[in-house]
Amino acid sequence: QVQLVESGGGAVQAGKSLTLSCAASGITFDLGSVAWYRQVPGEERELVAYITSADTTGYADSVKGRFTVSRGNANTVYLQMDSLQSEDTGIYYCHYVRYWGRGTQVTVSS
Repeated sequence: QVQLVESGGGAVQAGKSLTLSCAASGITFDLGSVAWYRQVPGEERELVAYITSADTTGYADSVKGRFTVSRGNANTVYLQMDSLQSEDTGIYYCHYVRYWGRGTQVTVSS
């Protein structure tokens, strides 16, 4: 059974950092891109960052220069979030192939 589990969310003040982790079980991250999405109530889930199987990365304009996506071992991907802003608040989801995690809440207070 394939599972993606996000962790590392929390409540922080603006300007602080958090590191999110996405851990996969039942599958390894070698078949395609791993992506991080963010969702706030009442809005569409939006792409925040991704890393391809060739380690190419991409970011939403709103997080460029502040967020960094990277690989750990074969079944872990991280999202380092620096200089957090209140606009970064939301539930962060990991996505891979056709699988989604359940999300981790990030709350940034100004």
